[in-house]
Amino acid sequence: MNVEQILALLPDNLLSELAIETRVNRYSKKLQGEVIFKLLLHCLLSHKDNSLRVMESAYESMAFNLLNAASAKGSIRYSSISERLSTINAVYFEKLYQKCVDIYGKQIGESSSAITRFDSTIVALSGQLLKVGYHLKGGDAAHVRQLKFTVGLSELPTTVHLFTAQKYTSENTALKEAILLHQPYKTNAIRIFDRGITSRKTHDELTDKNIPFISRIHTQSKHQEHTPNQLNQPVETNTLHLFSDTWLYLYTTDTGRAKHPVRCIRAVSKNKGEEFAFATNIVDLSCEEITELYKRRWDIEVFFKFLKQELNFSHLINRSENGIKVMLYATMIASILILVYKKTNSMTGFKIVKQKFTQQIEKLLVKDIVYLCGGNPTLVDNLLFKPPK
Repeated sequence: MNVEQILALLPDNLLSELAIETRVNRYSKKLQGEVIFKLLLHCLLSHKDNSLRVMESAYESMAFNLLNAASAKGSIRYSSISERLSTINAVYFEKLYQKCVDIYGKQIGESSSAITRFDSTIVALSGQLLKVGYHLKGGDAAHVRQLKFTVGLSELPTTVHLFTAQKYTSENTALKEAILLHQPYKTNAIRIFDRGITSRKTHDELTDKNIPFISRIHTQSKHQEHTPNQLNQPVETNTLHLFSDTWLYLYTTDTGRAKHPVRCIRAVSKNKGEEFAFATNIVDLSCEEITELYKRRWDIEVFFKFLKQELNFSHLINRSENGIKVMLYATMIASILILVYKKTNSMTGFKIVKQKFTQQIEKLLVKDIVYLCGGNPTLVDNLLFKPPK
């Protein structure tokens, strides 16, 4: 699919219908919800280092005037953009993000996705700059505020959370909440997460709710064996030497033994000889399949790197909680468009994919200019690169 086909999947009246539903334009005539969204999306995709000054300049550009043809033109101060981000109804952007997940999820088979990977990333700023967020205790960290963004990634980032309260310092709280709130299309989708969750109570709660999971635990975790090793002989994968597959009870730090046993698969890496212990409540997959599925958790690390390097996710252009939420949803929508383009065209990596995506948007704008000037926009295809079929 080319970019024009991908954008065409969004209904023409979607932005205006959501604006009415959320009353996002109640207090604004110029920087309405649709304008702010288009401006954010344009800058996220076209400018690697987005900022309020960049948005101010982009608002007056020919490219944005074409994207924003239905609204009033002119100029706007960066301070006005910042103020609007602080007060605009973030629910408008949240609902738009959810619509994009639904629409594009159907296009790339989200309903058949068997796994959802969960992880968090942190943005930290001086407490003088950031008025929301939590503190870490001790030393210089006490003067820094942190925000935690937790994402569930299957084919698309289908769930996102912004955590600012002190209790979310621990992944036992943040990741657990994100996992329990997640409602995948496929009810038995496996949740995959790293060692950030150390609470045995969370393992018990996931098992009680029939939520399949795969994680890792410390190799020296205190435990009581429930069943003997189920491997008659070691199993080899491309990267691991699997030597144990046992059900055991893990111990908590405060209440003793966990309620439910977990399946613990132990392995040694072939390259460095490092030992790993994988924990799961899944019965009907082989130990090789469990470890191979856990390897796919790395995809979310790559996704976070893409968000930070290509969509400027680490930079907060607005430091109010409302503005941060708006930026979060706008960034996720931009990532969804790029992921769909990447997957439907069987492309790899992210940097070049984003460049090609942006180039096609530029070509669409050129065609609009040719059309408005009375020319034949179809001839543009003969002058510029042709998109993937």
